Amino acid sequence: MATYSNFEDLEIWKKARIFCQWVNHVIEDTALKSNSRLRNQLEGSSGSIMDNIAEGFERSGNKEFVMYLFYAKGSAGESRSQLYRLFDKGYIGEAEFDKQREFLMDLSQQINRFINYLKKSEHKGWHFKEDQELYIKEAKNFEEE
Repeated sequence: MATYSNFEDLEIWKKARIFCQWVNHVIEDTALKSNSRLRNQLEGSSGSIMDNIAEGFERSGNKEFVMYLFYAKGSAGESRSQLYRLFDKGYIGEAEFDKQREFLMDLSQQINRFINYLKKSEHKGWHFKEDQELYIKEAKNFEEE
């Protein structure tokens, strides 16, 4: 697995952003803009996916990151549930519903795979002393080459 220096490099964050952009288009292009309760819930849950990925990443520790990834995964499930409401109320058609539902299910699976990877990783995070020492040692070895 690659080492990431910014949350913006994470594929799961990029996909969460794409979903937020889709939500913005639905709000602008449909009568959803006048349903403030559902609109706000959907904006909140979709934004929460990408925001929790970002916040967890910035905490610099795997345990905290995993916790925030679980929050993101929960928000993806909440957004998926809200898709049913969009469909049932006629804001989106069946083809769009199926496409976005599949997209969110895939995103949830990717988040889950990343959680499992982080749980198995020996790297705990920058604020753990042993990881700082390992980083410094590796940096010195790199400089000597």
